Amino acid sequence: MKRFMPYLWPIVLCLFIGFSASFLQKSALVEWYPFLRQSPLTPLDSAFPIVWILLYILMGISLGRIWNSPLKVSKREWWIQLGLNLFWNIAFFYARQPLWSFLIILILDVVVLDYMIVTLKKDKVAAGCFAPYFLWLVWSTYLNAYIYIYN
Repeated sequence: MKRFMPYLWPIVLCLFIGFSASFLQKSALVEWYPFLRQSPLTPLDSAFPIVWILLYILMGISLGRIWNSPLKVSKREWWIQLGLNLFWNIAFFYARQPLWSFLIILILDVVVLDYMIVTLKKDKVAAGCFAPYFLWLVWSTYLNAYIYIYN
């Protein structure tokens, strides 16, 4: 149990951010998002919370690894991506601005890729935890672009 404790607070932090973002989405998920023209490749609505819970857990594990690493690993990109992740939710769901959210997610893609590249040199597991997140972000970037273009 003692070896899992360094991962507990980062996972709880990530899940808290995700939970907070879900409050920003509530009205938009009823009043706005369902009425947008969406890509035929958009996953089922029920997939999003499941995927995000898993991604937030992986993000927390990654932070736990670099936070407790004896090696000097920059945490700056990790914190920036978390802020951008939350800011994307605000721009897309709360402000209902597909163009602004698209620009934010493009920056988020770059920051996450940079984090993975920089972290890979020091901790392959921490970087690998971000691989599913990066793939989901690329997919989300496409979905966001589709909504911007067709609405």
